[in-house]
Amino acid sequence: MIVKARTIPLKLLILAAIIRRLPLSHQKYQAILGEFKRREAGYQGEVSLDYYLRSLPQEKYLILHDLNLPDGGYNCQIDTFLLTPEFGIIIDVKNMAGKLIFDTENEQFIQINNDKEKGYPDPIAQAERHKAFIRKWLAANGFPPIPIDYMVVISNPYTTYVVSGPNARNVKPRVCKGDAFLRKIQFFENLYSTSLLNPKELRKICRLLVKMNTPPTKFLLEKFGIKQSDLLTGVLDPCCNYLPLIRKKQKWYCPRCDKYFVDAHIAALMDYFLLFDMKITNRQFREFCHLDSIHTAKRLLMLSGKVNYSGIKKGRVYFPKVFPW
Repeated sequence: MIVKARTIPLKLLILAAIIRRLPLSHQKYQAILGEFKRREAGYQGEVSLDYYLRSLPQEKYLILHDLNLPDGGYNCQIDTFLLTPEFGIIIDVKNMAGKLIFDTENEQFIQINNDKEKGYPDPIAQAERHKAFIRKWLAANGFPPIPIDYMVVISNPYTTYVVSGPNARNVKPRVCKGDAFLRKIQFFENLYSTSLLNPKELRKICRLLVKMNTPPTKFLLEKFGIKQSDLLTGVLDPCCNYLPLIRKKQKWYCPRCDKYFVDAHIAALMDYFLLFDMKITNRQFREFCHLDSIHTAKRLLMLSGKVNYSGIKKGRVYFPKVFPW
């Protein structure tokens, strides 16, 4: 059963928002664009895995996609997490071309494509960190110590891979191509056959993990050395990307293409939630969207259909009903 459905990953949405609001002249613009394209390809690989996930017994497997779990100064990002009464599996999908080398001796992950060699963060080391985090989190929340394991799934059918080094024997069963995914699942079912979680515990684990899911904005901004003050504010033209639009005749006006838009502020509100905070006040909304009127800002927020609120008068804050929408 799908507990947290697959949507466009939060990291991808955040990167897209940064690209929209980072000046083209910024020294990190091209690096952000490259990261976005790499993660966009990765997302397509994750989507291709859904074909095989559909074949898992729905009464047994609970599926959670794109988890971003804060762990102090670290973000535990999991493409897909499978949970059963017997075990949990962290799935990392790689949609990469050429030849991939998992070097367990030096803890390196290398891609060779078109005679060019490039290194990437080691997915095995990352999976081990995520395993440790989930185990610690389960213990801290009073759950039984169920086995947590991982899989690295290579979604590109034309890619080859090799696992080398002293830990290759342990890693090889946990790396596979997409079409071998279901056979690998059988490996874990044979390895972990003792039921340890009851239905109530399974539901509670899933509920808490979904509740913990948090946009990893600060981790991405820190990774690229970008400050929130570097980002441009204002409402963006959805057609020509002009920024900022002007509030005119109760609509948003673009002086570049001479067009009016009714709901362009809704995309700006999403960008704010992605890049600044998961709550916003009337004043912050006015500053971000370049509005003068408190009443106009309140009306736009209330009529957007995207937010709930708490508090009254100056203490009122707005937050998304569902995120991302």
